[in-house]
Amino acid sequence: MSDDLVVERSGAVATLTLNRPESRNAIRLEMYAELPALLRGIDDDPGVKVLVVRGAGTKAFAAGADISEFGRVRADAESARSYNEHVAAAERALEGLRKPTIAMVHGHCVGGGCGLALACDLRFCDTEAKFAITPAKLGLVYSLESTRRLVDLVGPAQAKWILFSGGRLEAERALRTGLVDAVTAPDDLAEHTYSFAELVGTRAQYSVRASKEIVNRIVAGQLHDDEETTELRNSSFDTDDYAEGVRAFLEKRPPRFTWS
Repeated sequence: MSDDLVVERSGAVATLTLNRPESRNAIRLEMYAELPALLRGIDDDPGVKVLVVRGAGTKAFAAGADISEFGRVRADAESARSYNEHVAAAERALEGLRKPTIAMVHGHCVGGGCGLALACDLRFCDTEAKFAITPAKLGLVYSLESTRRLVDLVGPAQAKWILFSGGRLEAERALRTGLVDAVTAPDDLAEHTYSFAELVGTRAQYSVRASKEIVNRIVAGQLHDDEETTELRNSSFDTDDYAEGVRAFLEKRPPRFTWS
């Protein structure tokens, strides 16, 4: 793994940092290529219950893809096809993580940076955050999958405004449109994000991950339970955490969940 991606763990919470502060964490092709394997490792680590994704420093989550390398890695349709496949694989790996993910957004979150943030389950930002998705400023077209994530959050009309204009959304407008889930003062963002992540880490993890799977299926258009969702629900009654949750409720104490 390159130094441009840094993974750290504190208790049950892992942090993935986009680590190029000198370029406002602009995302290089190599970073996209490394993300799927890196995220598989996090998903397979039984000690990790929640992932926080952030940019190094306080000026940016990510200022987008690193345009300085486009002349080499995205020069024509053939090279762009390979580049786009790496981007799609990275975003799918983040979206498909079984564990909850939170994008912690300081400062600018633009283009490809926004693409990674949208692939997370939740987005928390500070009042200085600024969001933009800018294919119309570069003559690009984003994939259906990336666009679908935007539409799922803000609706079709707002998505069109964002994509047609390439305009910037300040933090409060991002909150109103549903692009982000919480806005705090800059000095409070880390505490708010990690407090929530740690809270989720204390919950029954089978319930958390099954709920994520079911919500994702609903977003994808599933309307009725099938064999898999029925099994997810019924299997919860066989877990030690279900027994502990009921026992803790009856004993009027906090539960001590152990499933990972």
